[in-house]
Amino acid sequence: MHSEFELIRRYLTPEPPGPDSGVALGVGDDCTLLAPAPGQRLAVSVDTSVAGVHFPEAAPAAAIGHRALAVSLSDLAAMGARARWCLMSLTLPAADDAWLADFARGFHALCDATGTALAGGDVTRGELAIGVTVMGEVPPDQALTRHGARPGDVLAVTGALGGGAGGLALWQRGERDIAHPLLGRYLHPRPRLAAGLALRGLVSAAIDVSDGLLADLGHVLEGSGVGAELVPEALPLAEGLLEALGEAGAREAALHGGDDYELLVALPPERLATARDRLAEQGLALTEIGRLTEAPGLHGVAPGGERGWQHFLSDGFPSGGAPSGGAPGGVS
Repeated sequence: MHSEFELIRRYLTPEPPGPDSGVALGVGDDCTLLAPAPGQRLAVSVDTSVAGVHFPEAAPAAAIGHRALAVSLSDLAAMGARARWCLMSLTLPAADDAWLADFARGFHALCDATGTALAGGDVTRGELAIGVTVMGEVPPDQALTRHGARPGDVLAVTGALGGGAGGLALWQRGERDIAHPLLGRYLHPRPRLAAGLALRGLVSAAIDVSDGLLADLGHVLEGSGVGAELVPEALPLAEGLLEALGEAGAREAALHGGDDYELLVALPPERLATARDRLAEQGLALTEIGRLTEAPGLHGVAPGGERGWQHFLSDGFPSGGAPSGGAPGGVS
C-alpha cells in the first residue's frame, strides 16, 4: 500500500530540472514556480482522458501515459507554441506498481522527446482518469489561432487522416498488435509541435484535428466568418486505412473520425510552397484539401456531419474515432 506522496515520489517526480527548464520550483511544494522567457506569451490548455471514454481500459499503460500528454500537447502545436511545462492530475482505482511504472515510462518519454517538464500535479483514488495541463510559449504576434482565415485561403492538412478512427475500429475488432500502423496512430498519436513552429508567419488560421476534420473545420469557419469548399477526394488517408475499412469507411473516418491530431491550416496560396518545404524538412506532408470562400457554409460534402462528437449531446459510440473531445473509445 502506497500513500499518494509515495506514488508521486516514485513515479511522477522527474529528474531535478536543469537551469534552462524554466522551473524555479517543481514537484514537492504547494505550488510550482515557473519562469517564462521574457517577451513570450503563455499558451495554456487542459485535457482530461477518462478510461472507457477516451481510451480503452485494457490499453497498454505506457500508451495511456503517452496519449494523455500527447492530446494536450497537440493544442500547443495548433497555436504554434513551444512546449515548456505540464501538470498532471492522476486518478487511480488502485496503486498497481507495474501499471504505474509503465504509465510513467510512456508519459516521461514524451516529456523528454518534446522538451516538456512535468512541474507538478496530484494523485487521488477513483475511476481511472488523467488530467493534463500543458503550458507553452509563443511570441505575442506569432500565435496561430482559429480566427484569421480569409476568403481565397488554401485549406491544407498535415500528415494523414483517419488513422485514429481506423485504430479504434481495429481495437474493437480485437486487434492488439501495437505495431500495426493504425493502432499506433490511435494509441501513440504524435503532436505536431515542430510543424506548428515551422508554420508561424505563414498560416492565417490553424486548429488540431481532434474531434474530426469536419467538426474542427467548422470551428475555423465560425471563428473566421468564412465558408469553405472541401475536396473529399483529396484527403490524405492513413497507412492501412483502405485495407482496414474499405473505400467508403476510410473516407468516412477521414472526414468524421477523431484522434488524428494533425494540423488543419488556412494560408494564402502563394505561401503554400514555402509551408510545404518547411514541413518536408521534417518528413511531413502538407496536402491541399480545399479553399475558403466568402459565402458561408461548407460545400463539397453532404450536410449534417459537421458537429462531431459531443459529451452531452451524443449517445453511444460514434461512427468514427474517439476524439479528445469525448467520443467513447474505451472498449476493454
